[in-house]
Amino acid sequence: MAQRRMFSKKITNTDQFLDLPLSSQALYFHLNMNADDDGFLDNVKSIIRLVGASNDDFKLLVAKQFVITFKDGITVIRDWRIHNYIQKDRHQPTLYKNELNQLCLDSSNRYIKDANHVSNLDTKCIQHVSTGKVRLGKVSEDIDKDSKKEKRSLAKAKQQFPWKTVIDYLNKKANKHFRYTETSKRLIIARNKEKFSLDDMKKVIDNKCNDWLNDDKMNQYLRPATLFQSKKFEGYLNEVVQPSEPHVSKQDEHKKQLRARNKFVLYKYSETGNNLDEAMPIIQAKYPEINTPEKALRILFPERYLRAGVVEVGY
Repeated sequence: MAQRRMFSKKITNTDQFLDLPLSSQALYFHLNMNADDDGFLDNVKSIIRLVGASNDDFKLLVAKQFVITFKDGITVIRDWRIHNYIQKDRHQPTLYKNELNQLCLDSSNRYIKDANHVSNLDTKCIQHVSTGKVRLGKVSEDIDKDSKKEKRSLAKAKQQFPWKTVIDYLNKKANKHFRYTETSKRLIIARNKEKFSLDDMKKVIDNKCNDWLNDDKMNQYLRPATLFQSKKFEGYLNEVVQPSEPHVSKQDEHKKQLRARNKFVLYKYSETGNNLDEAMPIIQAKYPEINTPEKALRILFPERYLRAGVVEVGY
């Protein structure tokens, strides 16, 4: 039995085949790889278990007529003669003569079951494709050419700049949700063709996030169209980054102001020898809202007013 199998895109590129679930498509390829030189198999269940497919995947192939089944469990690939060309001197006839006798080839060179089958059906309706002009050696050359093209295509894909990584990095750093668009791809690939690296692009993102991330007005410009435009990119890359001040919330700022106020009141009270009457004019000049001795006392002795339950918020 031949150790190589071929597949025709006339079958595998059809909508009917591509609409199949990927698991059914994979099973179809494995069935073809394990069939004999006439496309017959007697171990479908073993192959299903081997590749992790399900019975439903096989039933779908039967329903869509990609395979033909017989009552004794034998299966044949309907489009076997379209897929495979085998030289007659290398062809090993199938063991399943009875099932072969139940088949004919239609005008498209596909197996079909003869509904009017009788046991002495003339098997000459099965023609060996190897008697045609196409030889296995020629097909092997075509396969080698296709293989080389596929390898070149894969190599080219590996060499392509990872522009999606740039988008992912921008989304992560700037908390954005930009999609993989052709416009963004063109901008990023164009900068790479100018010899800018992935690290250069990440640095630009870091530089501008440092400048604009907490700026309500400029945050909107953390986008591919701005960061990777040809006129601005190199300037952004060579900016000297100044450490940004940590973002302080309004609540934190208010607490900071209260602590400074309370510290001032306590200092002036101590400075005047704990004489509140003398300290009050100084305190009130700095903080007009502390306009009574009672408010100053709430700052100086908060525990006393906490026990009494009369401490005001902020004092």
